[in-house]
Amino acid sequence: MNLYGSSKPVGVAAAGDPIADAASLLRPRSFQHGGLRGMGPWAVRFEPFPHVQIGVVAIGQCWLTTEGHEPVLLRQGDFYLLGDPPSYALATELGAEPRAATSLDLAGTQVVNVADDGGAETYLCRAHFAFGDADASVVVDALPRLVHVRATDPQGELLGHLSQLLVREFATNSPGSSLVLDHLAQILFVHMLRAHANRREGPVGWLGALTDDRIGVAMRAMHADVSRRWTLAELARLANMSRSAFAASFKQRVGRPPLEYLIEWRMSLARDALLRGSSSISELATATGYESESAFSTAFRRVVGSSPRQFRDQARRDGAGLAARSVAPGW
Repeated sequence: MNLYGSSKPVGVAAAGDPIADAASLLRPRSFQHGGLRGMGPWAVRFEPFPHVQIGVVAIGQCWLTTEGHEPVLLRQGDFYLLGDPPSYALATELGAEPRAATSLDLAGTQVVNVADDGGAETYLCRAHFAFGDADASVVVDALPRLVHVRATDPQGELLGHLSQLLVREFATNSPGSSLVLDHLAQILFVHMLRAHANRREGPVGWLGALTDDRIGVAMRAMHADVSRRWTLAELARLANMSRSAFAASFKQRVGRPPLEYLIEWRMSLARDALLRGSSSISELATATGYESESAFSTAFRRVVGSSPRQFRDQARRDGAGLAARSVAPGW
């Protein structure tokens, strides 16, 4: 049985891909995208939004200011990602008094004109998406408030090709455009996660651990075969470390002990499978490395707070994870 809903191979020799796994797990609960275009000076303030916003400056430049972070100048071709953003502003000039985004018809058109004073043009493509609350922390907790990828960064050239596709879809608004934009935004999300994981300053959490030559090997092995009954000794051998050194290093980098991380990841996959109704509880027990349904249920209750049956039955009653919720105006 494959918990990932694909033909992904299982087995220790398979190359686990935690970023792809997490992105596959986080199916957007709600999704909005739109462009902002201004001629001349303008400033707009946006309300907090869960969980992720991604944007690219297609033309011109502007400032991004958000609580707890120094203002960032976004130049043409730059990308940004905001994780659980608080109130923030985009402006062509620092110090300008921003207008509220709620005053704009953000839901009424593909591209919103925020100013038309005949000055220099600025054009941004933006996407917001929220994930199911149960699994959002898998990624969002590992992200900083802001990820900024400059057009001059090594990753910037590849992202630039994607931005051209974004701009084209915004401009044409052809049949099927919303579907194309949804997929492009998710591709950009993965590339932004990659860019952040490869930062020299060393991101925290599992994203940062992926770049560690030893801890990353163990993490990828766990993701490649979640059904294997991994021991601390086996994982330490893969990392070429002693058990005590591996356990201490893993907890320092990821924020939790290795086997606790593995259990929580297994339960994230189990929650998703129960929401989709794609597996029986006994199948889930086997697929997540438990000898019995009882042992699996005990672990599930400890992590999730309810038994697998209770979780599945509640999901069936309220359609958890299936019905998209609308996003409040002013995104």
